[in-house]
Amino acid sequence: MTDTPRFDCFVILASMRTGSNLLEESLNSLTGLTCHGEAFNPRFVGGPRKEEVLGLTLEERDADPGLMLDRIAAAEGLNGFRYFPDHDPRAFDRFMRDPRCAKIVLTRNPLESYVSLKIARQTGQWKLGRARDHKAGSITFDGPEFEAYLEELMGFQLQVLRLLQTTGQTAFHLDYEDVRDPAVLTGLAAYLGLAAESVKPSTRLVKQNTAGLDELVENHGAMEQALTRIDPFNLHRVPNLEPRRGPGIPGFIASARAPLLFMPVHGGPTARVVDWMARLGGGVERDFTQKTLRDWMRTRPGHRSFTVLSHPVARAHRAFAELLQNAATAEFRDYLKRAHGLDLPRPNARGDIGAREHRRAFLGFLKFLRATLNGQASIRPDPAWASQSALVTGFGQFAPPGLILHEEALEDGLAHLAGSLGMAMIDLPPAAPETDLAGIYDAEVEKAARAAYPRDYLVFGFGPWRDQAA
Repeated sequence: MTDTPRFDCFVILASMRTGSNLLEESLNSLTGLTCHGEAFNPRFVGGPRKEEVLGLTLEERDADPGLMLDRIAAAEGLNGFRYFPDHDPRAFDRFMRDPRCAKIVLTRNPLESYVSLKIARQTGQWKLGRARDHKAGSITFDGPEFEAYLEELMGFQLQVLRLLQTTGQTAFHLDYEDVRDPAVLTGLAAYLGLAAESVKPSTRLVKQNTAGLDELVENHGAMEQALTRIDPFNLHRVPNLEPRRGPGIPGFIASARAPLLFMPVHGGPTARVVDWMARLGGGVERDFTQKTLRDWMRTRPGHRSFTVLSHPVARAHRAFAELLQNAATAEFRDYLKRAHGLDLPRPNARGDIGAREHRRAFLGFLKFLRATLNGQASIRPDPAWASQSALVTGFGQFAPPGLILHEEALEDGLAHLAGSLGMAMIDLPPAAPETDLAGIYDAEVEKAARAAYPRDYLVFGFGPWRDQAA
């Protein structure tokens, strides 16, 4: 009884100038293994001088990339290919989700790859077999060009990582320097299920650019200065630990006659907007499913979708006020006290609470919001206080809003929206004054709200609530 091979095929996930040519040459020295080059390069099949791979021409592969994957998996021995970020995306999801396809992830210092790529384009030399045939070159560093290159490369690597994680797969990772290490190559052969006492790197290719970056980059000083703008360790990244959200289509509201679709954010001025839409377009439609919403869209070409954002302080306070006034929240109040030490005050006979108790409780509530949005609470964040950035991102799973308005400029925004549809603006119902919030607001409240909703402040440009309220 023979052991079933672990893999049917393999892919080298890399990018240009990472050493993938050398890795392919080295692997092709192994008995029973064949790497077919860039099998999904949109400009050629396998390599620039090849007419076909496993009997498939460029035209046949383009017509059905899945057929190429089938041929590679069915070929005798263990067969594979190299895949770069700009290769046929139709093949990517299929082979990445296939646990029978071994994943080899090859990376290199992106600055070195960028410089090497520019020199190769300048000299026309992409491989080097003998050192004496080397074509020397140097480049001028272009900061914006490098940042765009880096963003595309990181996006591809994150996409690979995400699919490996979500499908429960592991990959064999190696760096540019590892491609010349016999011990690492031997370990790679073992990962692929091939018996090999020792795998040596191919001697058919030699390193092209052996000089340092100070010699290869003509404006080396300007490059160093430009690189200070890049944050390779994400030191300024705002953590996002909040659970992802769905689009919330049942909550969408459409105008019955006007081609307007409102995607409400919980805690926003929904009632005012819906009242305005009802009077503008002869009523509203609700309770959509994905099918009925698509039907609505198809029958209203040129439709406009929009959402409205509220200042995080005001929105959090609305959720807090609802919690205080809702008699059905006794169980949740008990949870806040037990798990977070937050004892919410009870309104007096007039339905209000003292300013000092109000402020203390609201600050505690903001602290709770920060904990729950960062995954430090035992309950999932309610849509009433989920971050607006998470809710808007959730909309995008169906369709992103075409227009994002801020509540403080709502009337002007809706007037512009109505005008773009050739409709006259009608009066917007006035907003209720937020006197309770104004009575307790200060710099500490603002700081606590910013700590709870850092991404909302960052991506939507919110300033202090006091400036907006003024």
